[in-house]
Amino acid sequence: MSVDGLGELFGLHGRLAVVTGARRGIGQAVCRALALAGADVVGVSRHLEDDGETAAAVRAAGAGFEAIRCDLADREAVAALARDLVARPVDILVNNGGTIRRAPVVEHTDEDWDHVLDVNLRAAFVLSRALGNTMLDRGHGRIVNVASMLSFQGGIQVPSYTASKSAVLGLTRALANEWAGRGVNVNAVAPGYVATENTAPLRADPEREPAIRARIPAGRWGQPEDVAGAVLFLASRAADYVHGAVLAVDGGWLAR
Repeated sequence: MSVDGLGELFGLHGRLAVVTGARRGIGQAVCRALALAGADVVGVSRHLEDDGETAAAVRAAGAGFEAIRCDLADREAVAALARDLVARPVDILVNNGGTIRRAPVVEHTDEDWDHVLDVNLRAAFVLSRALGNTMLDRGHGRIVNVASMLSFQGGIQVPSYTASKSAVLGLTRALANEWAGRGVNVNAVAPGYVATENTAPLRADPEREPAIRARIPAGRWGQPEDVAGAVLFLASRAADYVHGAVLAVDGGWLAR
């Protein structure tokens, strides 16, 4: 296949992508990957700046960037964000924004539960419902949700995170069932153990870190860029016939 042919499959020129949780980690890497493929990017995060690292990475790739500040735990703010975004011709939505609260189940508060579910699940549903509707009207669109290894496993001392990420995978399949025949692809990536701020406590744990790394066939923690490539694939024409799928980016963790 020629380079031009690859461009047709993976190029995103003329597309507009919205990425939540865009300030750092996986979200920042996804913004850069989509920009390198030609998409303009609207980044969403609670503290995102229009002249920060993500903006610089996207613009260095030759794409346009706009920063929108939104606390995904604030239901009214998410509703306002959805109203703002539906006025734009959004082609790609990446629901990456997420949070985690660690505590044994008997100490896990209602506030922690509600906060994590609002950020990880409710915001993804509200934005998918709003932007999915506009995509259906145009007969084209891509939604990529960020699930987790804990969409498949129970985890330790993260009940709200596990519940939310299990639900994200179910939501992905439910939306795909309704929208696949109408031109809107809904899929998910499930990152394994990736070196981000969320996993910093695990990487600093002298017992759990080597135990986790030893179980990963690839022998290392993932990097945000490892996940970004999978998101780019699902956002591109190369994934035209991929619906309701979850792509594990885990160094072989699930195969172990």
